[in-house]
Amino acid sequence: MDVSLLGGPSPQRGVGVVAPFDFALDRELWRWIPDGVSLHVTRTPYVPVEVGLDLARLVSEHETLGDAVRALSAVAPEAVAYACTSGSFVGGIMGERAMCEAMSRAGAVPAITTSGALLEALVELDVRRVALVTPYTVSVTRALEAYVARAGVTVTGCAYMGLTRHIWKVTYREVVDMARRAVRGRPGAADALFLSCTNLPTYDVIPQLEAELRIPVISANQVTMWAVLRRLGTRAVGPYQALIDASARSGTVTPGQAPAVPPGRAAPGPVPADAPGEKQQEGWT
Repeated sequence: MDVSLLGGPSPQRGVGVVAPFDFALDRELWRWIPDGVSLHVTRTPYVPVEVGLDLARLVSEHETLGDAVRALSAVAPEAVAYACTSGSFVGGIMGERAMCEAMSRAGAVPAITTSGALLEALVELDVRRVALVTPYTVSVTRALEAYVARAGVTVTGCAYMGLTRHIWKVTYREVVDMARRAVRGRPGAADALFLSCTNLPTYDVIPQLEAELRIPVISANQVTMWAVLRRLGTRAVGPYQALIDASARSGTVTPGQAPAVPPGRAAPGPVPADAPGEKQQEGWT
C-alpha cells in the first residue's frame, strides 16, 4: 500500500496533565478521553514524604506547578489539569484558585485542578449534600470535609482508609465497601457520593455504585477529565456515569434533584471480582 494515500494522522488536540510523582493510574485517565484528544502527562519531582498534608503542600507549590506546565508547553496543550485532590484542596478554595492562576500564567492556557473540578461537578449535578470516600488519613480527610463545607455543600457521611502509601493498590472491592459505609444508615441523605484521590482506582465501579446507591457517583479522576475536556469544548466518554451520561443521571437522581445534560452511552456492568488486597486501616469521620 502507498502510505501517501492515507493522508497522515488526524489532527490531534492535547491536554496537559500535571500529576504527583507517585501517580500510578495514567491508564485510568485515558479511559475518559475521546478519540482525537491526547494526554501529555508529567510529574512533580520526587520527595521522600508519605501521603499526608505535608506531601499535599509540597506537590502543589506554585514554582513546582509552573515548572511542570512550562515543560508541557513544548507539546502545546490547549488546557492543563493538575491531577491531585489533596494537593489542590490543602490550601482551601482561595489556594485552589491561586494554583489555577499560577498554572495559567506559566502555560498561557486554561488550567483546572481536581478539587476545583469537584466543585464544578457538584454544581453541575445540583448537589447540596455529599458523602465522601477517601483513602487518606483522618487529618487529610478532615481537610477535604472543610474544603467542601466552605463551598456550601454539607457532608452527610465520610469513610476513610488511613493510607499513607500505595493507594493505587486498593482494590475495587475495597472501594465499593467504603462507599457503602459512607452512605450506610442514611438513605436519601446524600445527593451524590465522591470518591477522592486521583491514585484511587474508580473507573469500573462508578456504574455499579450508581445503580446500587441510586445517586450520582463521581471520582477524582473522572471530574478532572470531565472538567478539562470542557475547556476544549468537548466531552468525556464513559459507560453509564451520571456526570457525563444523561440516561445515567436521570436513572440515579432522587426526587427534587435537577436532571439532565450531556448525552451518554452503554449500560452498567458488574464490578470486577478482584481479590482483596492488603489490610486497610478504616474509619469514620
